[in-house]
Amino acid sequence: MSKTDADRRLAPPPRRLKAVARRLLAWYAQHARDLPWRRMRDPYAIWISEIMLQQTQVDTVRPYYLRWLSAFPTVETLATAPQDEVLRLWEGLGYYSRARNLQRAARQVLERFDGRLPSSVEDLLSLPGIGAYTAAAIASIAFDRDVAVLDGNVKRVLARLFLYEGDVKSPNGMRQLQALADRLLPSDRASEHNQAVMDLGATICTPRRPACDRCPLQTLCEARATGRQDVLPIAQRRAKTPERRADIGVILWNERVLLEKRNERLLGGLWAFPALDSTSLEETVSEVDLRQKLKALLGRVPGEPTLLLSEIKHTYTHFRLVARAWLYTPQEPVQTAGFGVMTDAMAWVRLCDLAGYPMGRVDRRIASALLSEST
Repeated sequence: MSKTDADRRLAPPPRRLKAVARRLLAWYAQHARDLPWRRMRDPYAIWISEIMLQQTQVDTVRPYYLRWLSAFPTVETLATAPQDEVLRLWEGLGYYSRARNLQRAARQVLERFDGRLPSSVEDLLSLPGIGAYTAAAIASIAFDRDVAVLDGNVKRVLARLFLYEGDVKSPNGMRQLQALADRLLPSDRASEHNQAVMDLGATICTPRRPACDRCPLQTLCEARATGRQDVLPIAQRRAKTPERRADIGVILWNERVLLEKRNERLLGGLWAFPALDSTSLEETVSEVDLRQKLKALLGRVPGEPTLLLSEIKHTYTHFRLVARAWLYTPQEPVQTAGFGVMTDAMAWVRLCDLAGYPMGRVDRRIASALLSEST
């Protein structure tokens, strides 16, 4: 494709842009998805939905969204809630920094904006956990601001519609597609338009096997006209996901189990069984090494493991974890520093109370295995 062709596609004529926008709005009026966050115009509720929908499918979000609003119906209830309760309601959604940032942002909304979510993109961007896409979505959907969103669905629709053959995930690709999205946006219809493009990408202009025969834009789509709808968009391939190993200690003593509160970025604020992690598959960890960590926590070695309770493989955003959970059942010990001690960062939890402690997926699976083994 020549530079002239590329430039033309990045600057389609106003007449074509208006035709696309008009068809999108007409299609959306008839085919908009019935989503719980679309049944209200409360900016707080829309904000919660947008954060939950980051990297998470709609069907997964629905029940979490309804439970969240039941527990935290306002900015103030979220800002003042115990963090354990916030993380417990988020458990299973993953990317837990989203939940922590939601509560941090809620506190800032109380302090800086009198408890009302700001309506400008600039003020929204100043809040923890809100990036360019989320700020544009909230500003347009909740406050009718004329700003265009650019997420994965929108990039895919635009790349096919205007035959964009650059890398849609590159900085240059993001800038060019954002400019296209801005030009396509009809004034005073941002809320409906943005949701229409996202719905089209989610239901018709899908990553694989797009339903072009049902698309309202099929006669305006350059990818369909050239037979490239299954090739576009183009994105740089991701590197192979690295792997890490972990040995995890499940210490069952006096009908209680030991948990630690995590403080790292990935799962910070969640409760977990004591673990010894590697940084790569090449670095080895062993049950013997794990016992030395447990000794530091308890003041004594908990003895040999009773059994290998569980072996788990789980993929996070940037790595894949291969974990082994070892069960220790020490005899009634001489009272030492670690046994029975409860702190903000360490707790002996009754088995029947484990459900009340927010955990990541790996630790929750271990807890389930422990409860099955103990019954």
